[in-house]
Amino acid sequence: MNATLTAKDFTTDQEVRWCPGCGDYSILKQVQTVLPGLGIPRENFVIISGIGCSSRFPYYMNTFGMHSIHGRATAIASGLKATRPELSVWIVTGDGDSMSIGGNHLIHLLRRNFNVQILLFNNQIYGLTKGQYSPTSEPEKITKSTPYGSLDHPFNPASLALGADATFVARSMDRDTKHLQEMLKRAEAHQGTSFLEIYQNCNIFNDGAFEVFTEKGSKVTNTLFVEHGKPLVFGNERTQGIVLDGLTPKVVSIGNEYSEHDLWIHDEHDLHKAQILARLFDNPADNDAMPRPFGVFYATQRPCYEDQLHQQIQFTINKKGLGDLDSLIAGNETWTVL
Repeated sequence: MNATLTAKDFTTDQEVRWCPGCGDYSILKQVQTVLPGLGIPRENFVIISGIGCSSRFPYYMNTFGMHSIHGRATAIASGLKATRPELSVWIVTGDGDSMSIGGNHLIHLLRRNFNVQILLFNNQIYGLTKGQYSPTSEPEKITKSTPYGSLDHPFNPASLALGADATFVARSMDRDTKHLQEMLKRAEAHQGTSFLEIYQNCNIFNDGAFEVFTEKGSKVTNTLFVEHGKPLVFGNERTQGIVLDGLTPKVVSIGNEYSEHDLWIHDEHDLHKAQILARLFDNPADNDAMPRPFGVFYATQRPCYEDQLHQQIQFTINKKGLGDLDSLIAGNETWTVL
């Protein structure tokens, strides 16, 4: 019988080389805390990353893994899962790695629905290459590559994932360790591609980007933690909530006119409302009034790609036999050169 695993079993002897105070430390700690309790043998975990600060992750996890190439962790993970479906495959990527050069690979993995977990560390900046704007940086962001402000409209990672027909979409943050652990467990339990966006503070090149959602004084009025079957309530002493006026979300005060029974009840199986929820803060006019949602936005079931692949292979073998590679290469027409 295997000994009980602990977080120490997932810790390597490698020096952790992130900047002091980086949010990646917290995410690493939560992953090392959660994985031992999943009931999976340590040798069955694989961590695959691309390029970026977050992509150092495999060095610090005492599992199998690969620090791959820029934007292609999703492609490599797809190949691994197709050939070794019994493995628990985790993709660690950043907003630059996955949303820019790796964007096309990401959306196709999501639509194919391999049973893997994607952890997207979103710090809204390129950290490893020293502070250029990224695909999630806000408009007019002044960086080394945009000295007069970025003109790009940013990606909303959760909305993009929903648009690519992801079967599980959630958001958490590095500094809320309890919530992050819960989201990691939910992501692993999902059968299909789990997309978890994690707000991660880059204290060197984009410090405080998410401070309003993490600091005690502002967090309660600016964050909305959604739970399936429960009303969308936030604010000091749960005095504010969100209702839907048709398809338009509105912030209301809970009191004489509205009670919690009148509010939007979160249904993580409702794709249309999940899309509204993911874009809750996208309207600049309402940006100050709307809280930022965290939790599982959407979860549904759809066949996993690797299961269908192996079923198709077995069906073909049963129908046509194992086949012969030499015959396949030769084809149906051959000739001899004298």
